Amino acid sequence: MPRQVDLNEMATKEQQLQSSHRCRVLCCSSTACLSSGSGAMRQTFEEGITAMGLEEQIQVVPTGCMGLCSQGPVVKVHPKGEEEIIYHDVNPEIAKSIVKQHLVKGEVDVPHMLSADIPFFTRQTKIVLANAGEINPERIEEYIARGGYQALRKALSEMTPESICQEILDSGLRGRGGAGYPSGLKWNLLREAKSERKYLIANGDEGDPGAYMDRTIMEADPHRVIEGMVIAGFAVGAEHGYLYVRAEYPLAIQRLEQAIRSAKRNNLLGKNILGSNFSFNLEVRIGAGAFVCGEETALMASIEGRRGQPVLRPPYPTKRGLWGAPTMINNVETLANVAPIIERGAAWFASIGTASSKGTKVFALTGKLKNTGLIEVPMGITLHEIVYDIGGGIPGGRSFKAAQTGGPSGGCIPAEHLDTPVDYESLRALNSIMGSGGLVIMDDQDSMPEVAKFFMEFCMDESCGKCVPCRTGTVQMYQLLDKITQGRASAADLALLEELCDLVKNTSLCGLGQTAPNPVLSTLQYFRHEYLNLLKEGVVNHA
Repeated sequence: MPRQVDLNEMATKEQQLQSSHRCRVLCCSSTACLSSGSGAMRQTFEEGITAMGLEEQIQVVPTGCMGLCSQGPVVKVHPKGEEEIIYHDVNPEIAKSIVKQHLVKGEVDVPHMLSADIPFFTRQTKIVLANAGEINPERIEEYIARGGYQALRKALSEMTPESICQEILDSGLRGRGGAGYPSGLKWNLLREAKSERKYLIANGDEGDPGAYMDRTIMEADPHRVIEGMVIAGFAVGAEHGYLYVRAEYPLAIQRLEQAIRSAKRNNLLGKNILGSNFSFNLEVRIGAGAFVCGEETALMASIEGRRGQPVLRPPYPTKRGLWGAPTMINNVETLANVAPIIERGAAWFASIGTASSKGTKVFALTGKLKNTGLIEVPMGITLHEIVYDIGGGIPGGRSFKAAQTGGPSGGCIPAEHLDTPVDYESLRALNSIMGSGGLVIMDDQDSMPEVAKFFMEFCMDESCGKCVPCRTGTVQMYQLLDKITQGRASAADLALLEELCDLVKNTSLCGLGQTAPNPVLSTLQYFRHEYLNLLKEGVVNHA
């Protein structure tokens, strides 16, 4: 029998342990910083602190992503009762200097210091990423010390399934995987479904080029996702869940599996959770990296051990999903919002964002910017604020040209719409989408037909091949784009490209093919002159 855990007692013990140290050195140990050498950097801190005999006074903590990936490895030195100091681009030599100067002498190593007051940090609003960079994701005690699993305790002891679903509905939470469907409505559909078996799936199979929001959440705060899934399971009447994660995310898989084991040991997963009558089991399923498996029917086929190919809907998964049973699929970021909503209330969450787009959104901010990395911002913030305040502007004195949102399914937003609020409706009005959170910034040197060709090549390679429009249409569109970018195309080729966009968009089986033309259509809408200038006739006419 699992032991009955006292969350308050665990939190108190961990808080006392942390307060017994005069300083915590938080070393980013996310995939991005690990690839830049943060493992060796953390080892240097540990060895230096031990050599100075300070291991009882200073705690070195591996954490999840701190956001500023372009300047990693990042380290936060947080003396008890004082403001934290952030260091960037920390290698082992700099780590030795920080130990000697800052940790021993109390002198800040100014050349490598990064102010915590810069807009990159201050303009963010962190809900999903509140623990990222603050806790060791491999220790459940640190999660519990920051209020972890209290929302689950509240849900099981003070709320009913109906009231939980209503709370999610009232919060205005919408699916963060891209579609933006109201989460509370989906939860109620599964709750009302009549079946002896129901399943939950967390979709962690993000595959957009340059996107790593879900990976970071799973790496930095795996218990936040697990807690959200258990609450969802109780609310909809499901007792088994799957975390579907792509094999290219080994660190996320490792930390999720470790977190599941820890949760089971502490009666937060398994039978009679926290002494209640509710039981819930959870397991990780690893995908093979097919982009199409982000589509929910292909994802379910993959979990069942079949080839990941989409099927026509309806019926939708909440009616007929895994092994024919009603199933609910939520994006990882969506589930990471659940515990804060239950803990702090729907009204609190709904007070953030816009009238129809509530809460925050996590973006992987990449491209031609001074500051790139992972950010979490309130819905309704403008692209201008993201680019020039948080991102620090375009380097090299170049000018902003476009922002590509939504990955291969999205569109490009030009400079004249830089003040557009980032929310579902505003982006859709510009023929783009929020997507899962990829945000690529381009400057005046970028060719928009080349951008469209890049995304079309991606869709062409990732098509599952089941339906003809996507299988052959993406190939033909790519060939036309290649012809255009090489200056070998005619006006007839451009007309054929537009015709193919309409055909593939309206006749493909699933979202991959239906949205594959979007980058082409949006660049044609806002940057048609770049296509015309590349046409053989266009060169003559514009001479």
